[in-house]
Amino acid sequence: MPRSTAAGLVGRDRELELLRSYVDQVLGRGGVLLLSGEPGVGKSVLLDAAATAATAAGALVLRSAGVEFLADLSFSGLNHVLEPLLHERDGLDPAHREALTVALGAGDGAPVDRLVVYGAVLALLRRAANTRPVLLVVDDLQWVDRASAAALAFVARRLTASRVGLLAASRPGFESFFERAGLPELIVSPLDDRAAADLVGTRFPLLAGQELRRVLAHAQGNPLALLELPAALDDSRGSAGVVLSEVLPLSRRLRDLYASRVAEMPAPTRRLLLLAALEDSGDLPVLRAAAPGEDVLSLLAPAERAQLLRVEHRGLGRLSFRHPLIRATIVSGSTSGQRLDAHHALAEALTDQPDRRAWHLAEATPDPDEQVAALLEHTAHRVRRRGDAVGAFNALVRAADLTPSAADRSRRLAEAAFVGADVAGELRTAAELLVEARRSDPELRGSLRAAAAASHVLLNRDGDVNTAHRLLVGAITTREGRSDGDDESLFEALCTLRRVCLCAGRPELWDTYHAAMSQLTVPMPPLQEVLGDVYADPARSSATSLGLLDAVIHDLHREADPSRIERIAMAALFVDRATGCRAALWPVVDDGREGGAVTSALIALVVLCLDDFMTGRWDECGRLAAEGLALCEAHGYQLLAQQFHRAQGLLAAARGDDGTVRGLAQRITEWAVPRGARTVGHFALHMTALAALGRGDHEEAYLDASAISPSGVLASHAPLALWVPMDLVEAAVRSGRRAEALAHVAAMRQTGLPGISGRLALVTAGSAAIAAPEDRAAGFFEEALAIPGAERWPFDLARVRLAYGQHLRRTRAVKEARVHLAAALKTFRRLGAVPWAARAAEELRATGRTATRAHQDLGTIPLTEQEHRIAALAASGMTNKQIGKRLFLSHRTVAAHLHRIFPKLGITSRVTLGEALAALPPEQPRAQRSPTSSQP
Repeated sequence: MPRSTAAGLVGRDRELELLRSYVDQVLGRGGVLLLSGEPGVGKSVLLDAAATAATAAGALVLRSAGVEFLADLSFSGLNHVLEPLLHERDGLDPAHREALTVALGAGDGAPVDRLVVYGAVLALLRRAANTRPVLLVVDDLQWVDRASAAALAFVARRLTASRVGLLAASRPGFESFFERAGLPELIVSPLDDRAAADLVGTRFPLLAGQELRRVLAHAQGNPLALLELPAALDDSRGSAGVVLSEVLPLSRRLRDLYASRVAEMPAPTRRLLLLAALEDSGDLPVLRAAAPGEDVLSLLAPAERAQLLRVEHRGLGRLSFRHPLIRATIVSGSTSGQRLDAHHALAEALTDQPDRRAWHLAEATPDPDEQVAALLEHTAHRVRRRGDAVGAFNALVRAADLTPSAADRSRRLAEAAFVGADVAGELRTAAELLVEARRSDPELRGSLRAAAAASHVLLNRDGDVNTAHRLLVGAITTREGRSDGDDESLFEALCTLRRVCLCAGRPELWDTYHAAMSQLTVPMPPLQEVLGDVYADPARSSATSLGLLDAVIHDLHREADPSRIERIAMAALFVDRATGCRAALWPVVDDGREGGAVTSALIALVVLCLDDFMTGRWDECGRLAAEGLALCEAHGYQLLAQQFHRAQGLLAAARGDDGTVRGLAQRITEWAVPRGARTVGHFALHMTALAALGRGDHEEAYLDASAISPSGVLASHAPLALWVPMDLVEAAVRSGRRAEALAHVAAMRQTGLPGISGRLALVTAGSAAIAAPEDRAAGFFEEALAIPGAERWPFDLARVRLAYGQHLRRTRAVKEARVHLAAALKTFRRLGAVPWAARAAEELRATGRTATRAHQDLGTIPLTEQEHRIAALAASGMTNKQIGKRLFLSHRTVAAHLHRIFPKLGITSRVTLGEALAALPPEQPRAQRSPTSSQP
């Protein structure tokens, strides 16, 4: 088949290959093939491809298509397809010539036997095939007239060794006069999900996100629908682009696919089909309630027979349309009055389901109605609490459309704008809604909802932290702001203000936040206080706040509200607790991928991505960063894009890709500095400091790290001060600033970093060891490696082991140095941290051990009897305290043993202890003593 013919067909490789084989067969010995598939699935395009291939191979191609209104005209189809050959009928024997002339209306004569006509058709085709192969291509076989269909069926069974082919296509569900039993058939199925997305992406490259998902869901792989539905998207949206109906309007070509079958249904059946199409859940009891007194199953029977729908009788029974286009055809073929009546009937039937009832009432109400608008507003609040941000957004916009009062309409539009910007990823739409809200009510400016929505747009789209801060503080501190309906709007405004202050990272903005909090006349929920404490200055988070945060994280997987999940998870990230939020974050991400709470999904991706970096899942970190950037670009979130650039920059820095680091750092800095977004600017400093450390440029590393937090001070209102303390200390020591390094270690201990998390305890002790004199360093290194759970932070732990190995080598404890350097090397290699692995390998060579041998030897270092006993108990699932109680040891001693055991076994976590013990050589499980163990 010519490459040019198949080039435009997406997802049809299998079908095209089968058609190539069929055309080759026709050229040599003839044959028949029937294509069958739903309307619009691409049968005609495949027929075109086969016809083009046959023509290119030298065959004579004869084409025809069934026409519905000609189905009663005998031999009309045959006349059309054979017309190019009629000049050759003179070469047939007289009986065949006469029969064909009369049947096709080319001459008068007595009625002829149809079998003689069929034989004449076959003889004519065989005669034409003497000079070159002949291929008959017949589309819409289901509409070919009875006489022609019978003749073609007769011919189809007698084509062997004839060099004549018959290739035909038809739709399932139609009675046909063509007898197909036993003939070869190719079922043309809808495109799979990937091919469907590729086809839409090729023709509509700008279609993305929720709109793309709507098209794919409605088309269900039907190629014609995939190419026609995008044009209908604008017609399905109302003010500010809000979705008015889940049923997309259809083009004429799409309506024609199923319109005739729907039109053939009796009027009572069509009325019930409209109810089912608008009800959408397929719940038969609801249909019965909406059509009282009707025998629903009997009325649906004609539609079942026409293969428009299926009815399942399990339980109470459900109805489903065989394709979403059938549902759309039913709706688009109804009048507005019929739809209003149907929605009203459904609303009456759904009195026990207030949210669905409110929507049907809204669709049944053509004019403003405050009662219906209020019901829909309540629905928005309920569905948002259940985590459906898009549903809440659409409900609020529709409620505003139905609101007669200008002030209430403005208020509802402002709330919709807030939900759109804060959760649903509708930044552009939120800005349009705010303009419309102010047009409805010029006094809206002091509204908390309006201020919060406007601030989200200013912050996320433009990065204008100063204007957003000023707008929010003004709304919160005024009397009008405090009494803006309910406390919930106040709490939402405060959450937005926290995010603005966090982005700015400037103490004076946080001072205004705390001043506003002190003036509030309503009590703040405890969680709001905790989030304010952790967001503002995580280094100085109180034990009470951390305890409450831990309790909230413990139950976070039960939470449905995506906004609440991402706010808690972001606070958890600041204090190294994000891993505990992952189970709650993934559903938020999945919802955003499906077009739900996109903003929340982006923030969830940020948390997961950065937690991946900290916990050593670097490949996943890179994938999530790329995904997040694509979403940010699609929805206009410039601020959040900087977070994903940050993750990419950290990965590049740790892996030694200095060119990427420079490019990302410049990009972030150029965005952040003019906007006064100091925290965002710190992203660039962090990655350049880490990159400089990796390549040994300790002077640059110190300058960049100390620009985030000066030596000797844990900067307030600077979350990244908790990410770079060991960077700063190591750079200070290596650049000849030991006094500054010691001052920073003192600040870390004084601020209480070890009490915040295991990572910060590891980093604090490791920093103390790096900064300490040679005769005191070992104790600090041992303290660091004994931190419970230190293996959760593999990159930081490997850096501490590398520094410890360097120290031990300098103090001539070569054997012990090799253990730590080999463990560090293994981790760096697994992570792909190239410059760090190179440094560890160089240190190993300095001990007389090559990196290759060290890697091979790792895990074969003998365990002492005590170490093996502790390892076996830990592998059984016992905690350090339980092991200590069993062996009469302190839990700290147990932890110290385990941190020595892990590098000996070549592992970094107790999760793989059992496997490592099982892999020991036969003599090792007998608790073989090392040379350093005591003798009996």
